[in-house]
Amino acid sequence: MEHRYIVIEGNIGAGKTTLATKIAQDYGARLILEQFDENPFLPKFYENPERYAFPLEMSFLSERYHQLHEELTQPDLFTSFTIADYYFAKSLIFASNTLQPDEFTLYKQIYSIIYEQLPKPDLFVYLHVSVERLINNILQRGRSYESNISANYLEKIQKGYFRYFSQEKEIPFLIIDTTEIDFVENEQDYTLLTELILNRKYTEGITRETLVSPG
Repeated sequence: MEHRYIVIEGNIGAGKTTLATKIAQDYGARLILEQFDENPFLPKFYENPERYAFPLEMSFLSERYHQLHEELTQPDLFTSFTIADYYFAKSLIFASNTLQPDEFTLYKQIYSIIYEQLPKPDLFVYLHVSVERLINNILQRGRSYESNISANYLEKIQKGYFRYFSQEKEIPFLIIDTTEIDFVENEQDYTLLTELILNRKYTEGITRETLVSPG
């Protein structure tokens, strides 16, 4: 095992929670999952983005900080590594696409203070999936408040992640194009994916991989 703290990230519908959960179960890792379903502002935001964007993003900021600070500052002697289905930086990425300029300026000031207080991952994995497949995945899981998510919004989020990757120089980023594989139903695909994540060492900066199902 090359990494003690791994983050699995991706756009909405990329499968990050599914993958992080499966790896944790198979390899005995400590699992950190974002509790977004419990956020009362989320359904309201999808109905009225202008009104609820700022309280939504501030509540996410607070919840993510408290969860990660509590989990990552308390060592777990019974697991060999920690894997999470989100990283704190997603707060800034999503807020940059939902907040008005003056709101985002204030938000970014608060975010910057908090960001430095949290540990950085040994490996940040980004599951890159085509927007067309993301929309299909979102429709399949059937969350009513996600039904109005547009391709344009998903493209903006995707660009936000890549902008962050180009600016952050202290984290190893592994970008894996998983559009053509199915790591949930195909064990060979899952093995290929975990081999890249768990058994290789990466340096700071961006490494790109594209996976194609062997059959």
